[in-house]
Amino acid sequence: MTSAFPEEEFDRRLELTRERLADRGLDAGLVSSPENIFYLCGLDHWGYFAPHILVVPVTGEPVLVTRAMERVTIANQVRNVRFEGHTDSENAAEKTVTVLRAMGLAGSRLGLEKGSAGLTPFLAEVLASGLPGARWHDVSGLVDDLRLVKSPAEQDYIRQAAKVSDAAMRAAIDTIRDGAREAEIAAECHRAMILAGGTFPGFGPFIRPGARLGEEHTTWGDGVIRAGAPVFLELSGCVRRYHAPMGRLVHVGPAPRESREMETVCLKAFDAVVEALRPGVLARDVYRAWQRVVDEAGLAHYRRHHCGYLVGIGFPPTWTGGNKVTGLRHDSELEIRTGMAFHILSWLMGTGRGDYFVSNTVLLGTHGPEVLTRTPSTITEK
Repeated sequence: MTSAFPEEEFDRRLELTRERLADRGLDAGLVSSPENIFYLCGLDHWGYFAPHILVVPVTGEPVLVTRAMERVTIANQVRNVRFEGHTDSENAAEKTVTVLRAMGLAGSRLGLEKGSAGLTPFLAEVLASGLPGARWHDVSGLVDDLRLVKSPAEQDYIRQAAKVSDAAMRAAIDTIRDGAREAEIAAECHRAMILAGGTFPGFGPFIRPGARLGEEHTTWGDGVIRAGAPVFLELSGCVRRYHAPMGRLVHVGPAPRESREMETVCLKAFDAVVEALRPGVLARDVYRAWQRVVDEAGLAHYRRHHCGYLVGIGFPPTWTGGNKVTGLRHDSELEIRTGMAFHILSWLMGTGRGDYFVSNTVLLGTHGPEVLTRTPSTITEK
């Protein structure tokens, strides 16, 4: 596999990381989130089920620590960091202690991604006990913040992923019918995703019939689609680990009148969000634009935890960029910037007046917001 980016882009990312570590008075940072490790050195594999620790010193060569058996993959994919493998009779933290001692960092001020799912309490304890002279500081979010604004090359991957998303969504919709098995829909969706140039996404496609609409993160089972029921579809294409999620609600047979009423509100609210996405605006103001449309439709009682979230790099089990969601919430102070990409969700489910939702990936480019996923957003009846 060729590198996703030129060496110069990885060098720039590492330099920005070093600058932020130095600004905090640290001598090195230990990066353990798969998304952040990929961002800094380009390692793309399924080996992240085992711990990886990337040591980024303020000065000197970065070192990646993980299982020794990954040597060939890392040699083929990674050019800007040195690899130190550990045997299966030791763990990544024990090896990292040895590496830090060799680098002269045993008694230094070190940053640790305490909020990373890639760093277990056990590993953190091994690091602390192995380096009693070190002073540890939490650097959760330091690299994540760098990832919020996408480079031109990253934006291109998201655009490619959006085309994969549309191909997969069309295949899923075309397969839905009275009597279709949920597994059949999933199979055709995956087939289209792969043939369109996509790779495995952070989440598999969510495919749920009406009886399971409220199950936020479950997908297809052994059921059969029946006339009169809606089918929930949410999926994302993935190209070079970059995602472009989208969602649709498909009706098997005529859609209820109430659903068409909610469709009108959803689409108007979605457009309001896109219009509000401008550089310098706060995320809470973007959410307010969505809520205003909903309130004006007589649904002031209805509140969502967000109307979308940032997307980009993702590894299983998520496409949200790690084990947190950077959402467009009513209380978020996040400043919207050019180069950010969002999964915008206009969701009106369980309102008491019908159900509908639509979601798309929206990129805030130099000429304004661009809706990347193009499958028609209006009600689909099969």
